[in-house]
Amino acid sequence: MTYLSHYQKSTGASKSFFLSFFPQDYKGQKLAEQIFQGIILFSAVIGFICGYITEQFGWTVYIVMAGFALSCLLTLPPWPIYRRNPLKWLPVQEVATDDKKPADRKVKRHPKN
Repeated sequence: MTYLSHYQKSTGASKSFFLSFFPQDYKGQKLAEQIFQGIILFSAVIGFICGYITEQFGWTVYIVMAGFALSCLLTLPPWPIYRRNPLKWLPVQEVATDDKKPADRKVKRHPKN
């Protein structure tokens, strides 16, 4: 039994409630990570160049911090661009318990080589 189906059975919650905590799909997570890393890299290069030209390390730090803030603004909220490929959940299956006695069960034996 998966965690989701166990959670639904024990609390009566729906999938939409559970998925509201994890709104991005896997492709959306990959896209968000690529955007985040690209903005950080771009701002670090631009910050280094500006800081080197002006000979002010503070400019480098400010530009990298601005890039970090921009990347957080673009990747952390659950924008619709990150939810284009929703997960298709399998239906919940009931697990049937066997009421067989231990003597009724067939013993599996390994073939002799």
